[in-house]
Parts: sequence; structure tokens; C-alpha cells
Amino acid sequence: MSSVHEDHAGHESHASHADHLSHDSHASRASHASHEGHSPDAFRRKFWWSLALTIPTLVFSHGLQEILGLSGPRFPGSQYIPAVFGIAIFIYGGWVFLKGALHELKAKKPGMMTLISLAILVAFGYSLAVTLGLHGMDFWWELASLVTIMLLGHWLEISAVYGARDALGELAKLLPDEAELAHGDHIMTVPVSDLKAGDEVLIRPGARVPIDGIVIEGESDLNESLITGESKSVDKKVGASVIAGSVNGAGSLKVRVEKIGADTALAGIMRMVAEASASKSETQMLADRAAALLFYLAVAAAIITLTVWLLIRPNDPGFVLERVVTVLVIACPHALGLAIPLVAQISTTLGAKNGLLIRSRRALEETRLVDVVLFDKTGTLTKGEQGVVSVVAAGGDESQVLALAAAVEAKAEHPIAKAIVAAACERNLEIAKATKFQALAGRGATAIVDGRELSVASRRVVNERALKLDASLVHSSLDAASKGQTVVFLIDKKQVLGMFALADVVREESSQAVESLSKRGIRVAMLTGDSHDVAQSVADSIGIREVYAEVLPGQKADTVKELQQGGTSVAMVGDGVNDAPALTQANIGIAIGAGTDVAIESAGIVLASSDPRGVSKAVALSKATYRKMQQNLFWATGYNVVAVPLAAGVLAGFGILLSPALGAVLMSVSTIVVALNAQLLRKTRLR
Repeated sequence: MSSVHEDHAGHESHASHADHLSHDSHASRASHASHEGHSPDAFRRKFWWSLALTIPTLVFSHGLQEILGLSGPRFPGSQYIPAVFGIAIFIYGGWVFLKGALHELKAKKPGMMTLISLAILVAFGYSLAVTLGLHGMDFWWELASLVTIMLLGHWLEISAVYGARDALGELAKLLPDEAELAHGDHIMTVPVSDLKAGDEVLIRPGARVPIDGIVIEGESDLNESLITGESKSVDKKVGASVIAGSVNGAGSLKVRVEKIGADTALAGIMRMVAEASASKSETQMLADRAAALLFYLAVAAAIITLTVWLLIRPNDPGFVLERVVTVLVIACPHALGLAIPLVAQISTTLGAKNGLLIRSRRALEETRLVDVVLFDKTGTLTKGEQGVVSVVAAGGDESQVLALAAAVEAKAEHPIAKAIVAAACERNLEIAKATKFQALAGRGATAIVDGRELSVASRRVVNERALKLDASLVHSSLDAASKGQTVVFLIDKKQVLGMFALADVVREESSQAVESLSKRGIRVAMLTGDSHDVAQSVADSIGIREVYAEVLPGQKADTVKELQQGGTSVAMVGDGVNDAPALTQANIGIAIGAGTDVAIESAGIVLASSDPRGVSKAVALSKATYRKMQQNLFWATGYNVVAVPLAAGVLAGFGILLSPALGAVLMSVSTIVVALNAQLLRKTRLR
């Protein structure tokens, strides 16, 4: 069977459509963040170039040297180096912030970009005036370091949330780009885009279905797990419907086209992902809210400072201007620009070390508020593969019955066959060599083993051959059926030798994951496309009481909406294509790393392994990260609470007046405190 990516190699038409949709999504996200569509690479380049220019600016800055009590290199014209490089940094590195500020002001939502721009504009204007002859100390070194550190902060910020690929593009890859069109006995390969309703297409064994349609000839089993969430392969015969994106089993099918392109179930899932993405509003980040408040406070403080000192010292405009400039420059501390990005970057690294891949900072921040964790069953709480849960022999040895069945199925590719062979291998049973193997499409398989014609087949074959079942087999098969388990029989011509019950294997870690979340006071529910019997059996085994079964893809997103009523925060955990709309609709989408690329691209957090216990770790990481963010914001904004009034001169009557130089030093101390505090997050142990 080909992989998803191999099936879709070179399929540009679907991908380009998805890419167009994803472009709009990314553009909106970038615009919202006031980054003007810049990528992490753009901010990275700007940071390194600005840093390279900042170093000589600091070295040759006379004002900085006075503060530090140092004397740097001097040569004719060296006094202009800070000004030249400062202007270059302002234009090259600062322009992105000025554009962002313009965007925020147009939206009437001043934030971090506006606050940064206010500081660098004032520092630039005042420094230029001093360089041209105004009495005072220039701020070129402060301007350069401010722009450079803010570029670093925004580089880290975007890197923490920037998605690598788009979910819609991954969905498009599930469709083959060509189909085999049937005209009587003549078969021709045509582009899927050329098909129309009423056409007949041939679906060969192992091929992926290109359209939604109805089987008109043949019999086989289809793996629809990526679309419906059903863990078992579904038997298909004449009259049955097939879904685009599902994978054919051992038989060949001729299918009449019913729906193509945008009308298929897969396309519907794509639309739901896009709609859910568009309907979800992004939350303002903590730093932006703090920056918006500080912007108004800084402007108000500057106006008050100007007014009061003009009244007190009307004949000393130089002093008054220095007070106003000092207030505006230090109102945007470096620490505030790094307070959130540093924590986000460290939390991303800490998460990765614990098997958590953070794709969205918003998702990480909000995971701490989760009220309900909704697990998809197949591939999340279970392994998404069939396993033998019981073997019953009709008056014989169970190991012998299993060994014979494994001999019959040794050459088969069906999931049930693989499960039986795997069970025999786990018991270290000797598997005899079979001959004349033949697959019975939709029924099972037959082969000659040690001179005996044996079959491993479904209840349907038992009924067709009018075979009698031993009482133990009758009771065991009924019990297995009541639990939603798949039942197959080992048949020796007219005699049924034994029975095998198979089910989706529950992960050993699932019960621990449920227990851990429950201890945190979080409700745990399960969502699946499987039957109620199958779902309840799994839920009972791992301690889940809230179960949603037989839920179709569109209904999964509706189920999440239902749980969200009343403001309940829902985290959806899934691994399949059918989970993508629900992952996107949920407050937090968490994908199993071993799942499909579509689920991963639709989620804000990805579990690198298939261990569902990672969800509890994600909650712990979210809480630890949020605490650290709050602490950093306290330090960053606390500096302003003290420094801005002192810079304005509220204690000047007591001989306490914060000079621009001392304000810059305090700003640096605040930055160091924030950086060190963020590093402490690395020592957090997630459980």
C-alpha cells in the first residue's frame, strides 16, 4: 500500500488550492500580530545585521563610556560613528516597528509596536538634535540596543508560533491525481479533474479512492479510518458507498462516480477546517495588553511632565526636554519586549524534551484553562490496529488453533491476518508453511496446511456453509459481538476448529492518562466513529464515563461545539483526518505525533510520541509557563511603575531625579532579571 505522500506525488492542483487558502490564513495571522507578514527568517536577518551595527555604536558612544567610566578608541571622525550606525539601525531595524505601529494606530489598538515606535522615534529625534548641536546627551547607543533587542524578541515570538505547513495542503494530498476510467472492458488513465458524475472508475487493490461513489461491481474491504475514524476495515460490495481518500483492500472494485472535487466528503472536511480557522478569534497576548496600557501611561506621563516643568522652570527648556525624553524612552523597557518571547522559547524547548511540540503559543497559554479533554479513540487511546484479544478452541488446544490460523494468514496483508500472525509470534508458536493460499474478498482466506484445507473466515462463511458451532464458540462469539469485537473462525472443511476475537488494541498508557487528568479536576470524554459497543468497551477499560460514539466527521466538530456551551474550554486530542475539524474547533487542538500530517497541522500542540499521558504534561507546562510569564511581566512593568515617575521628577523636591543614564542602567537590570527568571523555567519537571 502506498503512503499518503506517495499516492499524491506531484498533485499540484489540489495543493495549490489548499495553499491559496492557507496563504490567506497566514496573512491574517501575521497582520493581526502587527508583523506585517514577516517570517522568522526576516526578523532573524534584521536582528543579526542590527547587532553587528550595535556593537561599534556601543564602543564609540561617548555617553555610554561616561556612564561606565571607560574610555574607548578615538580617532578623527569617530564621534560620528554612533550617529551614522544609529541612523542605519533606526531605518533598517526600526522600520518594521514603525509600520507595525501604523497598523495598530489605524486599528485604534495601540500595543507593543506603538510603544516601541514611540521610544525609538523619541530617542532618534532627540539624539539627532544633540548631534546637530542641542545641549544634552545623545541616546544613539540606547536606540541601537533597544531596536536590536526588540528584533530578537519578535524573532523568538514568531518562531514560537509559526506553522511549518498548512492543514489544508495535507488534506489535499490524500487524493490521487489520476483515476482509471472504465468504458466496458477498456480502461484508460485520466486526471481526476476530468471525471464527472456517472463515470465508472476501477479501484485496484491497494489503490486510494479518488471520488465519492457507489460500488457497481466487485467486492473488497476498504480502510476508511482516515476519513470516518472507524478502526476496522469496512466490507464493500455492490450498492455500497465509497469515500474519496479511503484505501482499497485485496479486491478490485468498479465504482460509479457520485461526487467529485468540492462535493466529496474529504472536501467537506477541508471546508470545515477552513471555516473553523476563520471563525476563531485570536487572543491578545499578555505583553500586548501590558504594552497598550503602558503606551497610554507613557503619553500621559510625558504630557504631565512637560506641563508641570514648563510651569516650574519656564526658562530652562533643555531641562524640560530632557525630562520628557527620559520618560518616553524608558517607558519601553527592553525587559517587556523579552518578557514573553523568552519564556515562550524556553517553554518550547522544555516541551520538546518532554515529547510536546508547541505549534501555537495561544494554545499553550490556554491549555491551563481546559475543563474537558476530549480524546478520539482510534489511534489515540488505542493503537489503531487490530489485535487478538481471545482465542477459543472447540475441544482442542488454543495454541494449536492459533498456529494453524497463523499458517493460513501468513501471506495475507489484511489487518486481521497480521493480528493473528502477530499473536502467534508473541506466543513463540511454530507456524507451518502453507500452500495454495487464496484470499476470499470480504470473507477471509484459505490455504493448504499440512495437507488440510483450512480457512480463516467470517461468520458469513460459517452461515453460507451451514456449519455448526460448538457451544463454547457460540457463547464466546456472542460475548465478543456484544463488546463490538471482530470475530473470525478457523474452519477445516465442514468443521469449525476455533474462534478468534479481535479488537482495536488499547494503549497501556491510556488509563494512566485518564487518571492523571482526573486528578487535576479535568473531565475526560471519548469521541469515536466506532459503534457504541466498541466505544463503551474501551471506555470501561480505561475509566472514561463520558462517551460519544458513532460520530461522523462533521458531527465531531458539532460535538466539540456542544461541549463548549456555557464557556467550557475543550481540548480535543486526535490523530486522523476526520479529527481535523474538531481539533480546529476546540479551544485547544492536541495531535498524536504518530497520526496524520493533517491532524498535526490542525493542532496547536503535538505529542511527539503516541503516549496520551503527554496531555497531562501539556497542562503542567501551560501552568508553569503562564506563572513565569506573569512573573516576568511583573518585573518588566514594575520597573516602569518606579522609573517613569522618577524620570518625570516627582521626587525632584527631595533631591531625587532619575537621569537618562541611570534610567538606562535600571532598564538593563530589569532586562537581566527577566532573562534569568525565564531560565529558571528550564528546571521545571512536568508530570
